[in-house]
Amino acid sequence: MEIRILGPVEAVIDGRPIAIKGPKACTLLAILAMYTDRTVSLDELVDALWDEDPPEQARSSLYTHISALRRAIAGGAASLRRSSGGYQLAAPEDQVDLHVFTRDAAAGRAALADGDLEEAASRLTAALALWRGPALGGARGTWAEGERARLRQSQLTALEDWAEAHLAMERGEAVIPALTAAVGEHPLRERLRGQLMLALHHTGRQAEALACYHEGRQALLEDLGVDPGPALRSVHERILRTEPKSPARVPAETASRPSQLPRNIADFTGRTAQAGHLVRQLTETSDTLRVCAVFGQPGAGKSTLTTHVAHAVRTHFRDGQLYANLRGVHAVPADTGEVLAGFLRALGVAKTAIPDDTDERARLYRSLLAERRVLVLLDDARDERQVRPLLPGGNSCAVLVSSRERMGALDGAVHTHLPVLDDDEALELLNRVVGDERVAAEPRAAEEIVRLCGQLPLAVRIAGARLAARPQWQLSRLAERLRVQCRTLQELTLGDLEVRSSLAFSYDGLARRERTALRRLGLLDVSTFGGWLVAPLLGCSPTDAEEIVERLVDAQLVTLIGEEGGFLRYRLHDLTRVFARQQGEAEETEDEVLAACTRAAQTCLALTELAGRSIPHAGFDQPTRADTDPFVDDCAVTELLADPEAWFDAEQTTLIGIVERISELNLTDMATRLAAGLCASHFSVRNQFTQWWRTHAAALAAARRAGDRAGEARLLSGLGWLRYEQDRFDEAQTYYDQAIKAFRDSGDRHGEATTLLSLSTVQRERGELARARSSIDSALPWLEQPAHIAQAAHGLGRVLTEQGELEQALSECVHALQLYRRLGDRRGEAITLRSVSIVHRAAGRLTEAAEHAEAAVGILHDLGDRLMYAYAIQALAKVRIRQGLGDTMRHELLECLRTCNEMQDGFGQALTLRTLGELDLATGRPQHAIDHLNRSLQWWTALDLPTWQTRTLRDLTTARAELARSGRTANTRPETNEPREGTSFTTRQPGCR
Repeated sequence: MEIRILGPVEAVIDGRPIAIKGPKACTLLAILAMYTDRTVSLDELVDALWDEDPPEQARSSLYTHISALRRAIAGGAASLRRSSGGYQLAAPEDQVDLHVFTRDAAAGRAALADGDLEEAASRLTAALALWRGPALGGARGTWAEGERARLRQSQLTALEDWAEAHLAMERGEAVIPALTAAVGEHPLRERLRGQLMLALHHTGRQAEALACYHEGRQALLEDLGVDPGPALRSVHERILRTEPKSPARVPAETASRPSQLPRNIADFTGRTAQAGHLVRQLTETSDTLRVCAVFGQPGAGKSTLTTHVAHAVRTHFRDGQLYANLRGVHAVPADTGEVLAGFLRALGVAKTAIPDDTDERARLYRSLLAERRVLVLLDDARDERQVRPLLPGGNSCAVLVSSRERMGALDGAVHTHLPVLDDDEALELLNRVVGDERVAAEPRAAEEIVRLCGQLPLAVRIAGARLAARPQWQLSRLAERLRVQCRTLQELTLGDLEVRSSLAFSYDGLARRERTALRRLGLLDVSTFGGWLVAPLLGCSPTDAEEIVERLVDAQLVTLIGEEGGFLRYRLHDLTRVFARQQGEAEETEDEVLAACTRAAQTCLALTELAGRSIPHAGFDQPTRADTDPFVDDCAVTELLADPEAWFDAEQTTLIGIVERISELNLTDMATRLAAGLCASHFSVRNQFTQWWRTHAAALAAARRAGDRAGEARLLSGLGWLRYEQDRFDEAQTYYDQAIKAFRDSGDRHGEATTLLSLSTVQRERGELARARSSIDSALPWLEQPAHIAQAAHGLGRVLTEQGELEQALSECVHALQLYRRLGDRRGEAITLRSVSIVHRAAGRLTEAAEHAEAAVGILHDLGDRLMYAYAIQALAKVRIRQGLGDTMRHELLECLRTCNEMQDGFGQALTLRTLGELDLATGRPQHAIDHLNRSLQWWTALDLPTWQTRTLRDLTTARAELARSGRTANTRPETNEPREGTSFTTRQPGCR
């Protein structure tokens, strides 16, 4: 078995590559392989796969990826093992290419130091041969980028040592190609440049060596403002002082051999007759220059065919292959003089030796090729005038040209027309692109697809790529879409894929609505987005928006990421986004920009609120209701929100970006409402505090710029809630106090009242019961909505419970429970049932307490609310302990502790640890009780909650007394079966103590 990460990440078993699908799988295998036989912690793995923004269930997702990787490499010598705190890849080091490279490079370096040059060259050659391209290919993220850069430095160091060994053996000619490429990529790396200068000098090319030095000196001055270092200057001086070797003594085989062909097409299909004809024409003996010209309509596959043929005959042209894209369909085609300059450099002519005049360049070019066997591939030629200066003069070379038009005036050329594919070839191409035998499963639909694509290879490829990106699609679905989207199909056939390399040209070639869509996506500054977003940006239907986005994909301006949550998502490359924004700023009026961004924000708000209705809410203030419908129809809304959680997960980054962008544009009302809507329906429930802060901070800045006290009040209240959830009570109270003042200033008594309810929760948590009761009493006269009245009654019931007024507390909680049931608020009902259980437990009515706690557990389990379910279990466990049945709840309590730990709920961990301590006391385990209670006390102290500290200290006193009676001494040994991660004090929910 081999595991390869020095290039595309892959595993090979018995010579057979094993598919490692997706960037996360590649990243996972890469990090485990890099640290073979060393445990990589779960935190390291999560960070590598998701950077600093892991999903809520990152560890669960990680386990899924681990299982898939374990299955993928099953059957090989390597294995994945779970160890304490993480995973390790167990494999012999000689089966991981990185470790073989490191070993051989170190051995080569040691041999070089010992003067064993042959051994050094041999070991370093073997080390460098392991590289198949940029390291960690397919892996993504900050970790992968950092390691990729580090490994590239290791590769360059090995290359320098390899070159040093060869130069010491006076084999300079052998290292020139590799050093030339490396210096081109790293022009500021002085050791590489010095070695290239010496290699050129040793082969009699003193002028090029000196030119290489001056190019490096100029690069250092321009980029860093410094001169070359002493080592490079020393090489320069040595070359100046010594006479170069005679160029005549340079063996012919050391001349530069360019190899510029684009990569061959792996799934090349059909065109057997045309390819065979071209191969024969290019390789047969002739007294004149052989020129083959391929022409055909856009999308016929001219570039693909000529590239394929060029690779087929490359061994016949031993002195190299030159390639140029002449960009004939662009508004500004390639400059012939620049193409010649590129060819001359590839043929070994120093930059300073290239003539300025195009005709002189052409003459030098023909002279250099007069005795060589070189293939020249000219792609996308505009006309004969562009091609003629690029034709070699002798008969040992050959030229292969592609163009849209037949170039009848190109003397001596053999012309080949490229028609559309025949039916069998088109079907074979579709099958190879789509894969998975899907074409064979739906032969009639496949035939219809290639017919609707007009048998054009480009259109068939794009249709196949769409299917490959949507494995759940049936071919018949795409056939139906193509039947009714003729214009989309026409767009597919506009030009070869290479034409789309220029953003400006691609943009100019778009229809009006596509240009507008691209501009407004740039103005909204989104990097990833769902196709639905284009509908409000343009004020068009979702169907039209989908067609427009597909055309942007076809034009290579937007990339299809794939399908998430049942809907398509796309990406704008960073440079494309910048270009689109610049175009928008130049072409759109301010009113157009504001109107488009407002519609987009309104749609986001409406979808957020509609999605939020089907997931639990965590705060006192329920989400607002949009006063406008989304700019997408009911059918599209139903499709988008079929899985609201998946929609939120997919769109989270986009929604945050939109809040920040509309805040920049001072669309204050929409920014405020959207930030509040996201907080109420998603961020708080999922403990996404960073996202919560970003949206609120951006919108708050906009509100303050606009002097919008009402908006400022709402956002300050949201920030108070955030700090409460993070157990930062002082900051929470400060924000709530500021919000109350802002609500008063804006005359919003309802907002003031709901914020007083939120403030009362902070006061109750801190044991300030009289102040909490006063806040609730002040809020009550201004509350009108039943939901807020229910929340006030529940909050008052909790305060009364803490004050020991149990009958009045029960009355308030029952009143809240009735209101929640009338509202159909199952979550509010469940949390209040838990509070009723607490009142009954305090009054000694354990049967009633158990019944209400069990009811709360059942509802929260059905809702899938993990954190509140944990709190309900804790309340039930307290009852069972008093009933003498506590041991039946131990497993559930430990699971609750894990849940609170995973969701970073400090209060929940403290509460559950205290309950475990109470259980240990009740079951005669005082030492275990002390362990749990000590850990609980540490949390209460860190949270600065003196009331809870006092209660836990009281329990600790009891536990120590019990231990003393048993004749043992307390210790603080840890229990290793429970989560013990640090002190990230975060999430709780109101009214759940």
